[in-house]
Amino acid sequence: MTQDLAPIRPSPPPVAAQPATSGSPLLATSPSGRSIRALTGPQKAAILVRLLLAEGADIKLDSLPEDMQTALTEQIGRMRLIDRDTLTAVVGEFVETLEQVGLSFPGGIDGALKALDGRISPGASSRLKQMVRERHSADPWDRIAHAEPDTLLAVLAPESPEVAAVVLSKLSVTRAAELLGKMPGERARRVAYAVSLTEGIAPAMVARIGESIARELDQRPPRAFAVAPAVRVGAMLNSATGPVRDALLDALREQDAAFAEGVGKAIFTFAHIPDRLNPRDVPKVLREVAQPDLISALAATLPQPGSPEGRAADFLLANMSQRMAASLRDEVETRGKVKGKEAEAALAAVVTAIRELSDAGEITLLSDEDDD
Repeated sequence: MTQDLAPIRPSPPPVAAQPATSGSPLLATSPSGRSIRALTGPQKAAILVRLLLAEGADIKLDSLPEDMQTALTEQIGRMRLIDRDTLTAVVGEFVETLEQVGLSFPGGIDGALKALDGRISPGASSRLKQMVRERHSADPWDRIAHAEPDTLLAVLAPESPEVAAVVLSKLSVTRAAELLGKMPGERARRVAYAVSLTEGIAPAMVARIGESIARELDQRPPRAFAVAPAVRVGAMLNSATGPVRDALLDALREQDAAFAEGVGKAIFTFAHIPDRLNPRDVPKVLREVAQPDLISALAATLPQPGSPEGRAADFLLANMSQRMAASLRDEVETRGKVKGKEAEAALAAVVTAIRELSDAGEITLLSDEDDD
């Protein structure tokens, strides 16, 4: 182990390996009985970091505040040879400290906000983020990276293409491409070209742009509804009967074709199952549907071969075990004809199970653009 640390040997004599002198506090007594001089916290941190790097560990030091990164680097630069007894004592103390930890808390308000994300109200979250911003203790680019695309686009709209180019350059490639795709054609072209002008921009200017955009995001009033209007209306129509749903969609198309299109994309009915549900998720869905509801739904749709609902029933049966499918077909024959209201309730139960699994993140519904 000490051989790995040898490359950091300059000319001055060892600092941490000297025996304790009179009046010098002791860090520990080594197994050999040698007294080891006490080290400061930064010195211990430097030893541990140097040891981990020598062992090939991937340490994410860039997550530390810059002043701490600077102090750690300066301390490593001042260190010289570390004897084996000192190294063993520092590592032992570190391991013992870790073993005594019962619970850890995120550091600062910014860390607490991340831990409580989604569990406090939007208003409280907005005020706390503004507080963090005023104290300059949070990374503005983290705030920008997690902003809703439409909200970020609205904040960037009045900014120059050069400012927008800086923001996109600080985001992930996927996120930047998503934002470019949502911009009008001419605006997207200007912003894309402005990226070529960012090579010589000073880091201080990038930091000021980040602070300004993050401040604009924090000052925007929190949204009362987390879900877009078209998605909310689509969820309502999911539970409506077919005739009511079709009539309302037709009325919406006459009033606002673009909004009606968004509502149509948000609607998910039993007939959409073959196009939107991944075949491998069928068993998971069926476990969430009560057996009587599933049998009623199949009994109402299987006698309609070629119809969208009949195709959905065949899709479900085709993506479960053959034994289970045969058993369900027998149950359907025994069940006989299903009345209209009962059929609607059974189909809604299957759709509700799919939507709940999707909202919980346990399955992912396919979009119209997916090839699957």
